[in-house]
Amino acid sequence: MQKILTLSLWLCVSVSIAQSLVPGNPKENGFSPERLTRIDQLCNDYVSKNYIPGAVVLIVRNGKVVYHKAYGYSDAEAKTTLKKDDIFRIASQTKAITSLAVMMLFEEGKLLLDDPISKYIPEFKNPKVLSSLNWADTTYSTIPAKSEITIRQLLTHTSGLDYAEIGSQDFKAIYAKSKIPSGIGMHSANQLLADKIKLLGSLPLKHHPGEQYTYGLNTDVLGYLVEVVSGQSLDQFFKTRIFQPLGMNDTYFYLPAEKYNRLVALHQSKAGVLKRVEIPAGKGLNPNYPNTVGTYFSGGAGLSSTIEDYAKFLQLFINKGEYNGVRLLSRKTIELMLTNQTQPPITVQFGLGFGLETAANDYQSIYSLGSFSWGGAFNTAYWADPKEKLIGLIYTNMYGSNTYQVNDKFKVLTYQAIVD
Repeated sequence: MQKILTLSLWLCVSVSIAQSLVPGNPKENGFSPERLTRIDQLCNDYVSKNYIPGAVVLIVRNGKVVYHKAYGYSDAEAKTTLKKDDIFRIASQTKAITSLAVMMLFEEGKLLLDDPISKYIPEFKNPKVLSSLNWADTTYSTIPAKSEITIRQLLTHTSGLDYAEIGSQDFKAIYAKSKIPSGIGMHSANQLLADKIKLLGSLPLKHHPGEQYTYGLNTDVLGYLVEVVSGQSLDQFFKTRIFQPLGMNDTYFYLPAEKYNRLVALHQSKAGVLKRVEIPAGKGLNPNYPNTVGTYFSGGAGLSSTIEDYAKFLQLFINKGEYNGVRLLSRKTIELMLTNQTQPPITVQFGLGFGLETAANDYQSIYSLGSFSWGGAFNTAYWADPKEKLIGLIYTNMYGSNTYQVNDKFKVLTYQAIVD
């Protein structure tokens, strides 16, 4: 009996380890160690040229961490060495986590994807579409929308909602007048997601629901949907239902004080010199927002995390819904999330929370069919390739564009190192 119990315990431990990220040998997992050093050359070169302050990269294959390195500085001015477990603002990488939360509630029978969002957030009832905008005083006229916004449309950015601060000129003006935030850097202790989303529901849409792809505040609305349906704040739902089960112990909307010193400084290049960002022009953004106390939980852009924590989240999808001995979604729901949801004339290939590699766009990249990816505003990027059982992430926390295409080059250098 003791041998049977011991064998059962060993099998349980083995299964749990197989589902969790563990260190692995690159060569044993199909990588050329020599070719992987090209990533070192790229990152060190970019740091030495002041293109980026630093970078953390992580490559996982077959559930094994085969490459995990940090280069350069977390603070280029202070010359503070960047560490592999430093914490980055992941901005729009928050969206996929919110999408997971919605799909968990979907599996519990709490909602259906083609439900109108007004069923849960009445302020979105009878939506209207912008017809014209008077730039003199930002008043506008509208026409009735052809249909209600659905949860599926929010998950695929086809609802007609635009983005505050980074969207079209018309809607940047409309949202600014109503004080609708982008969700990044919300550090005021007295602002709530519920208040802003209800207000957003009263404002016009850019286009009729379902007719176009517009990257917008869709996932912030979904974050409030999670709060309404679950009865928990988005912060608490993430913590208890996702982060703790997956072992994502360094992912937060607002960091605990004891982790403030692990937050990477936000940088910007000015005349070829890297400087810490104080207040980006026109944004009113406190770059140290993760190191404040806040109550606004943006489902579209609010989280900060380590690169390893986010790899755990992605491995959940590679594992078809299970990680660390815990199942959060069924295999079939994972398949649905990774199925393209958009139809012509929309050309963006998008699932329920991720950009997708499909037959329509596969010629453009080195990804395998079925891969899914996205990134964040501060130069963080990820992808996962189920066919190759591969995950890649690179974090830099630069304010601005994909600096000298470092994210794109990292992807190429990862795939060129595969030799099996």
